[in-house]
Amino acid sequence: MLDPVLLRKNLDLVVERLATRGVTFDVASFNELESQRKAIQTETETLQAQRNTLAKQIGALKSKGEDASEVMAQSQTIPGKLKALEESLYQIQAQLNALLLATPNLPHESVPLGKDSDDNVELRRWVPTPDAQGNPASLGFEAKDHVDIGEPLGLDFEVGAKLSGARFSFMRGQMARLHRALAQFMLDLQTGQHGYTECYTPYIVNASTLVGTGQLPKFREDMFWVTRGGEVDEGAQEQFLISTSEITLTSMVRDSIVAQAELPIKLTAHTPCFRSEAGSGGRDVRGLIRQHQFDKVEMVQIVHPEQSYEALDEMVGHAEAVLQALGLPYRVMQLCTGDMGFGATKTYDLEVWIPAQNTWREISSVSNCEAFQARRMQARFRPASGKPEYVHTLNGSGLAVGRALVAVLENYQQADGSVLVPEVLRPYMGGADRLVP
Repeated sequence: MLDPVLLRKNLDLVVERLATRGVTFDVASFNELESQRKAIQTETETLQAQRNTLAKQIGALKSKGEDASEVMAQSQTIPGKLKALEESLYQIQAQLNALLLATPNLPHESVPLGKDSDDNVELRRWVPTPDAQGNPASLGFEAKDHVDIGEPLGLDFEVGAKLSGARFSFMRGQMARLHRALAQFMLDLQTGQHGYTECYTPYIVNASTLVGTGQLPKFREDMFWVTRGGEVDEGAQEQFLISTSEITLTSMVRDSIVAQAELPIKLTAHTPCFRSEAGSGGRDVRGLIRQHQFDKVEMVQIVHPEQSYEALDEMVGHAEAVLQALGLPYRVMQLCTGDMGFGATKTYDLEVWIPAQNTWREISSVSNCEAFQARRMQARFRPASGKPEYVHTLNGSGLAVGRALVAVLENYQQADGSVLVPEVLRPYMGGADRLVP
């Protein structure tokens, strides 16, 4: 959530920066609600002062033995008026809150301007054996896509569709083990070398948790909702399947004040992720690229505000380390203002090379949300001196397991249909160096 004080003091700046994201802020509604809020608060303060004055008059009259009934009658009307103003203020604050909850974060001034992914900026790429254009060199034979490679190895989309419908998969044997190996390797790297604490989190969360991290109310249709007995009982709290463990890891500090000495907090988890992908029909319907259920190893950092951009660069490096260890070519992209996620103020994407598509595809997205989520969650830290302040929150994929599986299958495929196992994964595969149909 944006800082209400910033909106009141520098509304023009907020409007200008939101416009770079293609967002038009409802200035008229905000100004009208702010005007009503100020009027109510002014009237409330006037009545409170009047109540104090009348109380003194009543005391003075009674001390002299004089009749105070008329002044007391005036005083007795004030509580009812204050109660009505309190209720009105609550309604105004609720409307202001709804407006702010639907408003995305402001881009950092270093983020390049742009409308969509075409305006993103490539910063660097890591390609062990590049061709003349700087892309990975040809495999030396016609590349198959991961579906054709994976099906003889145990990747089964027909069973997934039979069990659950479109955009679900089923894995067996060596394919299931390779998928597990990738997740275990990522967790071991993030915990063993990068200092993250491994967590196990719920896969089902309540609505207030999703409001805190920004999925609700705006992205409700992208979530899978959970009911008991086929319907939601009246008055029961709504629950949802998580779309990323960013939700649960970041929310660990919701409604709390942590000591400054505890920062930074670095957390990781391997979880399934569930996304309804509303509005994405027709895109990547073949294979593992865009599934309703997929696995991800997530990285989250909760840090001091002065250290969040240093942490952002560090987290990008942590995601890169996974790809380099796997020997997968990738490039780092800085997202433009129009392509960033709702809660992000600055984002870097890592895109891995997919030979069958002859292109780069996103495999990790690392974002700094500054205090945007913390303000929604009321997550603060207590400095050595002074009032509690909002923490900054960051999140990133470290990595998306399904997309990493796609990249391994396609980049390590052999002409005979087998797939070499990256060296770092072989200990997790019982020493196997190759998958054979």
